[in-house]
Parts: sequence; structure tokens; C-alpha cells
Amino acid sequence: MTHLEVPSSPTAPVQTGRKAVQVRNASVVYQTADTPVQALSNIDLDIAEGEFVSLIGPSGCGKTTLMRVIADLEPISAGQVLVNGVSPHDARMARSYGYVFQAPALFPWRTVLANVTLPLQIQGKGRAEAKAIAQEHLERVGLKGFEGKYPWQLSGGMQQRVSIARALSFEPRILMMDEPFGALDEITRDRLNEQLQQLWQRERRTVVFVTHSIAEAVYLSTKIVVMSPRPGRIVKVIDSPLPDERFLDLRDTPAFMALAHEVREALADGHHG
Repeated sequence: MTHLEVPSSPTAPVQTGRKAVQVRNASVVYQTADTPVQALSNIDLDIAEGEFVSLIGPSGCGKTTLMRVIADLEPISAGQVLVNGVSPHDARMARSYGYVFQAPALFPWRTVLANVTLPLQIQGKGRAEAKAIAQEHLERVGLKGFEGKYPWQLSGGMQQRVSIARALSFEPRILMMDEPFGALDEITRDRLNEQLQQLWQRERRTVVFVTHSIAEAVYLSTKIVVMSPRPGRIVKVIDSPLPDERFLDLRDTPAFMALAHEVREALADGHHG
């Protein structure tokens, strides 16, 4: 079973026009033993509250580095980054975002429930409160009844849904996802794409999503940020004309294919540039 279900919430974030993320002239340079490596060069990017923004580009272009900078997991060498109007560090301390990694990053010796409650308990919530919150979010991602299972007893798609439940458990304003479905089979990936898009429709959290897949970026996003090979630069920012409410058969429409073509051309321009 592959299912995400998020009931509507009267307190769910919505698009307000306010800036969730502001990146100004940001660069990242790694110092190595022989010569410095520039991972990002002069990045300027605005992400509004409630947007679903995909970062797409070739391997090594700095997509994940940019996400990690926003998440306060990487320092910048120059420029400025603001998250909800404050520094990434202050946003992280305020627990403003949840992070879903490429691999589920679950502890194999802890049950599904224990994996989701762990960060809540670290944050100081009582055992009973953490359990109730974890159970609620596991139900939202379609894993009610699997609380006592261990990660190795679940499929890859189910493990990633545990990771999503964990990231959502403390109600972050921003959800950051680093190629969360890249290792899954195509059928499972399609279903999770559809259900993640439905989750976004209902909660309207700000989502920053890294992917290599043009189809995935076009299907999920309200905005697509196309990046060049290293040093990573933003080649083009494309606002999606597609309707907010989407289903998988949208991928067969002329509008979807035209947008995918625009992304593909921008990727080619970035590579040649």
C-alpha cells in the first residue's frame, strides 16, 4: 500500500505573498587540499510562503548544497540568506523546517513509532504527547497499523513515508526534500508524487524539493528553479502555468509537455553556457 492522506487543517499555512526564503548573491566555496572548489556562484532566489519550488539540474550542480545552505547545514562563503526573515541558524533553532533526506535515515533498531517520536522527545515533549503526535502523522501518511514495525520490515516507499511523517511531526513551516523518491521504482514514485502533491494542496506548506527528474519537477511544482553545472548558478526560474489541483494524467496534456520542454531547454542552455 502506498498512501499519503492529510486531512485539511484550519491552521494550515497558505500562500500569503510573504517571503519564506530570500537568497541574495550567495556563493559557496569549498577549500580543498589543492585548489578551492566553487559549488554555488551568485545565487539570487525568492521563495514565497506556500510555494512548492523544485531545484533541478545535472549531478554536482549544487542543488543539494543550496538546500543545505537554506537549512543551516552548510555555511555560505559570501552573500546573505534569510528564512522567514531571520538567519538560517535562527530558523533552525525555531524549528521552522523539516528535512527529508534522499535515504529515509531511520534507526533500524527502533520501531516506526519510536523513529517518529525521537525528535519530538529530543525537543522536550513528554512521552505520551510525542506518541500521540507521531501516531497522528503516521496516520496522515497512511501508516496507521505499522507503528510497531521496524524499518527493515517496510518497503522503500513506506520507509520514506515514515521519514515524511517524522519531518512533519513538529509542524514545520517549510518542508525540505532532497530527492526523496529517487531510489524508488517508477510506480511507487508516481503514487508518492501524486499523494505529495495532494498533501501540499491541503496544507500549503512551503516545500523546497530537489530532483533530477523533469517530469517530477513539472508535476509537483508551482515554481521550477533550473541550475547550471558547477559552479551552480540559476539559469532560469519558471513559474508553472498548470492548475494547482493535479492528477497523474495531467502529464499527457499539451500544457504539461510544453512546460517540460521549457525546463529541458533551460537545462540544455545552462549546460552549454
